[in-house]
Amino acid sequence: MAGLPRSLLPGVLRTALSAVLLLCAAHAVPAAGVFPAAQWATPSVAEPSHWSEAKLKVADAFAASIKSDAYLVIDKGVLVHAYGDIDKPMNLASVRKSVQSVLYGIHVGRGEIDLDQTLGQLGIGDKDGLSDTERTATVRQLLQLRSGVYHPAAYETAQAKAERPARGSHAPGEFWYYNNWDANVLGTIFERRTGRSVFEALKTDLAEPLQFQDFRYPQDTESRLERSSEHPAQVMHLSARDLARIGLLMARDGMWHDKRIVPAGWVTESTTSYTTVGPGWSGYGYLWWVPLKGFPFWQRGPNQLLLAVGAGGQFMMVDRKRDLVVVHRVDNSKGWFQRSEVRTDQFAVLAAHILAAAPVASPAAATPP
Repeated sequence: MAGLPRSLLPGVLRTALSAVLLLCAAHAVPAAGVFPAAQWATPSVAEPSHWSEAKLKVADAFAASIKSDAYLVIDKGVLVHAYGDIDKPMNLASVRKSVQSVLYGIHVGRGEIDLDQTLGQLGIGDKDGLSDTERTATVRQLLQLRSGVYHPAAYETAQAKAERPARGSHAPGEFWYYNNWDANVLGTIFERRTGRSVFEALKTDLAEPLQFQDFRYPQDTESRLERSSEHPAQVMHLSARDLARIGLLMARDGMWHDKRIVPAGWVTESTTSYTTVGPGWSGYGYLWWVPLKGFPFWQRGPNQLLLAVGAGGQFMMVDRKRDLVVVHRVDNSKGWFQRSEVRTDQFAVLAAHILAAAPVASPAAATPP
């Protein structure tokens, strides 16, 4: 989504996102420790969720109006609400980048990947070669989308192609550009350094320990190679309820039950903003969006809220402090005449509706830190 920052500018979006965060601030601080097993836990008569069914129906009606295919809400590890086809694997689009960041954290922790190695040291090139300056870009700069390598890439949008800077116009680390080349090359580096593809790691490092319910390997993965580049895009299909398990893993700082999946510190490092995008609405970490100006409460809670965003309407919002995960999906495998596109501002309004249905916290719990 190369044009994402521009689409976030309208005042209606900033207002909606501010409302989302204010509602997050009113959401009670959770008691940690609930994780799904083979199935997600759901509310029961004995332990109701206390979410407003009437207000969730309002959220459902809005989701229907914007033609959402699925969304769900995970509160403190419990699936409190679901809408649509939450069990259908759908193309993650650029949400794949955030999943890739999680996998990188696991293997950096194992000592298999050095973030400060350069493309030259790793033997990375591409069609027509890379310049000496381009070869000085580091793995860390690729994760930040600051490589300065503006080579054509597989799986680019028309907008990304139109906005791509000229080769050699910025040195590595100087400039942020929503660059599929960086993400794709990270897949190549991952395979060379670990001996496994991103997809194999998705299966063994995330799908198996987190007990994905709907993921089919290798059917739900696709290495998309195009003439433009030697480096394929790593296309992933996950269901909303499987993607939510990754969101909960991030909300829990990389822990799953009593086992550490992601190394301590990686969640914070990868969701720290290294770039202020556009007019300051958002920051960007290691393949994660980190809200800034549009979310006033964010200023008081670094690394609290993070977003994974993909073209067409793929969203995952993780509020780490509130232990809340919201996943939204659009099925972009449908024919063009059936397909909808949910914009970021529309998702923000839906999120505000969802959070309006949350249990009312006590005044002490609702007070921002």
